[in-house]
Amino acid sequence: MTPGDEVLACTAAGGLTVCVEAETYRITPEDVQGLIFSGRPAPLVRSRVRRGRDAVTGEVTIEGYAMLHPAGRAVVIRTREGAWLIPLVALSRVARGEAASAPLFVEVGV
Repeated sequence: MTPGDEVLACTAAGGLTVCVEAETYRITPEDVQGLIFSGRPAPLVRSRVRRGRDAVTGEVTIEGYAMLHPAGRAVVIRTREGAWLIPLVALSRVARGEAASAPLFVEVGV
């Protein structure tokens, strides 16, 4: 994946993966349902594996969020790297498994 390939894809477990700026984030299936049906913001989580002298530990952190745009026709995905938009229809199709992936569009602030 190269920078500029912002993609939303479905996971086998029913959640979503968001790939932006060479980073991969996850949205759990429960959060996807809350986002689509109730308009609740969904956290974007990232898993990191830390290797120490004694053990390998996994760390899960919230790196951003996905929320419904005020107009109700799109979802805004925000991370530290920036903000992206995806039409709500495209997100719903990916979440239902009708589409394998969908592109994200860079949000331009005015």
